[in-house]
Amino acid sequence: MNILIIKLGATGDVVRTTPLLKHLTGEVSWITAAKNLPLLAGLKKTLRSAAWEQRAQFCDREYDLVINLEDTLDAAQFLPQVKFKKIFGAYIDADGTLVYSDDSRGWFDLSLISRFGKAAADKLKLENRRTYQDLVFAGLGLQFKGEKYLLPEPIKTNLSGDVAISPKAGAVWPMKNWAFYGELKTELEKKGLTVNVLPERATLLEHLGDVANHRLLVSGDSLPMHFALGLGGRCVTIFNCTSPWEIYDYGVMKKITSPLLADFFFQRGLDQRAITAVPLDEVLTAALKQLR
Repeated sequence: MNILIIKLGATGDVVRTTPLLKHLTGEVSWITAAKNLPLLAGLKKTLRSAAWEQRAQFCDREYDLVINLEDTLDAAQFLPQVKFKKIFGAYIDADGTLVYSDDSRGWFDLSLISRFGKAAADKLKLENRRTYQDLVFAGLGLQFKGEKYLLPEPIKTNLSGDVAISPKAGAVWPMKNWAFYGELKTELEKKGLTVNVLPERATLLEHLGDVANHRLLVSGDSLPMHFALGLGGRCVTIFNCTSPWEIYDYGVMKKITSPLLADFFFQRGLDQRAITAVPLDEVLTAALKQLR
């Protein structure tokens, strides 16, 4: 089969989509954001990837299946330029409305383009107990059995230690940023542990290398978390406003769910109550247990 995947970002979402590659036979073409290309390069001999800006080069063949996991108008508007037999995911219908295929409803019913509207979709997302991979795999007629992420070789860096802390999850989700990372670092260092706050890096492969050089990652629901999961490294992850159930833990993650999760679920503003609801002691205890 010839298969086209459209998954641009966020980068963590691209990483957690890579287990699909273990099941898709034939040639796979993947359109993503330019910054994500190093994470896809060389993952599979039958995989080719291109940046969104170079998407036209993937109009060179007819695809048996297009998997469009983006919920944006731009991605859907590209599809008429592509010859394909079947679509899984979002597309534009005859009325010009952004909709999604019936077999992808397990995932897209919980999305911004949900047929139920955003408020109902957020409620369904909060109630959902299936992982992202389970929802997508099932829609494609596959069974998710814990297949691991595919990652490239990390670039070696000189940052190493016992615990890596990633305190920032980006501007889009400020309530992912737990308030007590500084205090956690101090308490761990008192116990003789080497603790590093992950720096910004020029490349994603260096960032991957930094995560690989530590025994434990403490973070929110973020890209470093996905890197740790893909590397098989232990992690403690704090969920202040996003779903802990969508994340498959691969047996290495300790999830800490905010007691106020329902109050701030999928909200993108900033409220101090959200970032302070999880106590320092709970995270410290979880980190020390993971290290043991």
